[in-house]
Parts: sequence; structure tokens; C-alpha cells
Amino acid sequence: MMMKKKKFPNVYGKMSESATTTATTTSSSTDEENAEWEMRPGGMLVQKRNETKDVLPLRNVRLRIAYGALRCEMLVNPQATFGEVKKLLAAETGLQPEEQRLMYRGKERENGEYLDICGVKDRSKVILIQDPISIEKRYMEMRKNARIQSVHRAISAVSMEVDKLADQVSAIETSISKGTKVAEVQITTLTEMLMRQAVKLDSISAEGDASTQKILQGKRVQKCVETLDVLKVSNAKVSKPVVVTTKWETFDPPPSTAHWEIFD
Repeated sequence: MMMKKKKFPNVYGKMSESATTTATTTSSSTDEENAEWEMRPGGMLVQKRNETKDVLPLRNVRLRIAYGALRCEMLVNPQATFGEVKKLLAAETGLQPEEQRLMYRGKERENGEYLDICGVKDRSKVILIQDPISIEKRYMEMRKNARIQSVHRAISAVSMEVDKLADQVSAIETSISKGTKVAEVQITTLTEMLMRQAVKLDSISAEGDASTQKILQGKRVQKCVETLDVLKVSNAKVSKPVVVTTKWETFDPPPSTAHWEIFD
């Protein structure tokens, strides 16, 4: 009597297929979890570019930049952003990135937009425009700097005059301390000249460091005037002959051009 062989279902085969599917799904899930994402211009969420993958590097593209009458070309990575292009242009144009506006295909491009996504190719033309607000700011800054320089020059001119007058005050003080009387008119005139410098300082509108210099020169003038007031009292007590401490300029008379006729 022959025994019939029972056929058993291929349990191992099904388990193998199920395990393979599970492993593939797990691997795919793991890859998705490890993937990094980035927000592209326009709000599209895509996987972040991974430069470590075995992908051939993209060749740089040549951009033609037009900035007014200026024309230049520059090599950039097609996956760079317009913000990175602005940083490169800063060295060429002297404009800071925040002062630049880049136009491509008639549209202003944002800093975060990628060149290749916007369709930039080799020898594409990009127009550079200086931000009108930055032009106004730069003009105002130039005017401010010019005004500050003018204020510093005015204060410096007063400082030089005060230096000369302070030397004369010291000379008078030295004479009186030695018991030599000084002409009172010298003290009066010197005081008036110092007060004129004080008036000049008052007319100067200064701020910041210039204001500090203005105050310093004002104190110098005040100190000289106060010293002269004290010297005026001391000078009145001196009995020695009057001496003039100011050095006056002397002028030689011009040569005579007249021809005299001699009569016997």
C-alpha cells in the first residue's frame, strides 16, 4: 500500500518575502527619518542637497553683471544663492550686500533664491541696481561727515588762537611775578581777544567728540580770562617801570624813488 505524500505550504517562502518587505520598509523609513529638509523659495519643502553623495560636481557658470555703465563677468556655483552673489559683488562695486538689488529676467531676486532654480545658466545676464534707500542714506551720511569735519576745523582754528593767547598770558604772568609792571592796556586787550574766541565757540553747533573738544577749549578760555583778572589786581601793586611784553612787528620804510634836483 503506497503512502501519499502530503504537500506542506511554503511557509518559509512566505516568511522570507514578508521579512524582505518589512526590511525594505524599515530601511526606507530610516532614510526618511535621517533626511534633512529645507524650505525652497515659493514655500516648497524639499530634501536638503547632500554634497557628500557620489555626484559629479557642477561646473561653475559665468554671470554677466550689468551695473550702470559697468560691465563685468564672474564665475559662480550654479547652486549658490543670490545673497552669496551679492557678497562677491561687494568687493567689485564697493556696495554692501544690503545696498544691492539683483534683477534677473525682469524680476528682483531674494537673497535665499538659488541660481539654478531660477533658471540661471552660463552667460546669463544679471542686473545690479543700488537700493534707492541706501543712496539716500549714503548721501545723508556724506553730508553728516562733511558737517562734522567742518565743526572740527572750526574748533581747531579756535584752539590755535587760544594757544597763542595763552602764551601771552603766561608772558604777562612771568613779568608780574618778577615784579615788573605791565601796561594795563595789554591785559585789557588780551581779555577782549579771549572773549572773542569764546563767542566763536558758542556759535559752533557740535555733538559727540566735537562737543567734548568744544567744552575743553571753552574751559581753557575761561581759565585764561580768570588768570588775567587776578594778574590785573597784582599788576596794580607793582611799582617798577611798565614793560611791554608783546612783540610788535616792525616794517622798514620802502626805498625812495624820488629824484631830487640839486641847485647851486
